[in-house]
This record gives sequence, C-alpha cells and structure tokens, in this order.
Amino acid sequence: MNLLRADVRRDARSDRGQTAIEFVGTLPLILLTLALLWQAGLVCYTYILAGNAADKAVRAAAVAEGSQAAACARAVREDVPGGWSAHVVSCGGSGELVSVKVRVDVPLLFPGAFSVPMHATGEASARNERRDSW
Repeated sequence: MNLLRADVRRDARSDRGQTAIEFVGTLPLILLTLALLWQAGLVCYTYILAGNAADKAVRAAAVAEGSQAAACARAVREDVPGGWSAHVVSCGGSGELVSVKVRVDVPLLFPGAFSVPMHATGEASARNERRDSW
C-alpha cells in the first residue's frame, strides 16, 4: 500500500510546470486568433464607414448650392473618423440623380497607424434637389 502512495507522489512531482509550459506554447495562438478577430471587426467597421460616408456625401451633393464635388469632399471629411483615410472617387450626376462613390482604406490593427492594401467602397444615389435641376 505504501508503494502506491510513493508512486502517486513521484508522478505529481514530475508534472510540475507542465501547465505553465502548455500556456506559453498556446499563448501565441490565442493572441493571433484575437488579432485576426480584431482585424475582421475593423474590416467590417470600415465597410460601414464607407457606406455611411457615401450616404452623407450624396445628401450634401443633392442639396448643395455650389460645387457638388466640394460638398461631397466636405461631407466625407466630416463623417469619417481621423484614423481612417477616405477619398471621394466620383461625385455628381446629370438630371435628377446624384451618385457618389467613396473609398476608405482599411487600417491594420489600429486606425491611423498602417493600412492593408484593401479598400472599402461605398456607393449611394439620391434625387437631385438643387434648384437648377428642376
């Protein structure tokens, strides 16, 4: 009986530190998974920003009394947060329809630091409400 207890104590001593080693081994995988999930969230949020910026820009261009392109650029600049880089690809239209296309660069892990070579594009159209279009 005493032999059994001695074997159990010896086995418990030989496993010391195993949990710490396993944690150190899996920590990079856990951190990589979290970083990939964070990046996926940033990509989704960038697409939301691009669509919202296009909506605001088309509304500004539809009611602008001056230049539609200037109104689009101003609306996009005001709507997109500072960490994201946004560009108006096209703004304007003929007749009763105004169309806008906005491109927002997708940041890498932290907005404002680096961008991945990927862009989110938002497009919107609205009825032209300028007086000269009636």
